[in-house]
Amino acid sequence: MSNMIKHPSRVQAIGGMLLLLVGLACQSPKTQPVDLGVVTLQADTGWQTATPTSMMRKAQFTLPRAAGDSEDAELVVFYFGADQGGSVEANLNRWYTQFSQPDGGSSAEKAKVTREVVDEMNLTTVDLSGTYVAPLTPGSEEQYDKPNFRMIAAVLKTSQGPYFFKLVGPEQTVTQWAQSFHQFMKSAKRSK
Repeated sequence: MSNMIKHPSRVQAIGGMLLLLVGLACQSPKTQPVDLGVVTLQADTGWQTATPTSMMRKAQFTLPRAAGDSEDAELVVFYFGADQGGSVEANLNRWYTQFSQPDGGSSAEKAKVTREVVDEMNLTTVDLSGTYVAPLTPGSEEQYDKPNFRMIAAVLKTSQGPYFFKLVGPEQTVTQWAQSFHQFMKSAKRSK
């Protein structure tokens, strides 16, 4: 050791190498690929992969609840085929009707809509909070009644038609996962 003290640069170099090795050993992949055929995205490893509950669902995830929330959030990826599933605007309007506002105001006016291009694909995202009042099943008269919920939904227009992404859950839980959802969407890469 006395020889190393005479050469402090060696001590610093060895210390730096040890820190680098420890840092590399502690890192684990933070994303997992989600291959949807025409497009691949990188999902947060904290999301729990679930078995899609219908043929229209191409992927499904459970996003664990935030402290204090009574349930998890769910992220579902839908694909209906080329030129199917309606226009972006029609889907935005449908999603607005799935929320009511405590003050009786318009969900469309409260919604935050962003439009961007990711790997040459048009991406439209809507973020909306309020009371979730979507039908229990498509076409059903029965509706959810879940106050303090949030939805972040997106339409990704691919060469084979639009993919629809819908994250819904308690507001705190969706807020906890919002950044990873946006990273997921921005990770979209066209399959070669």
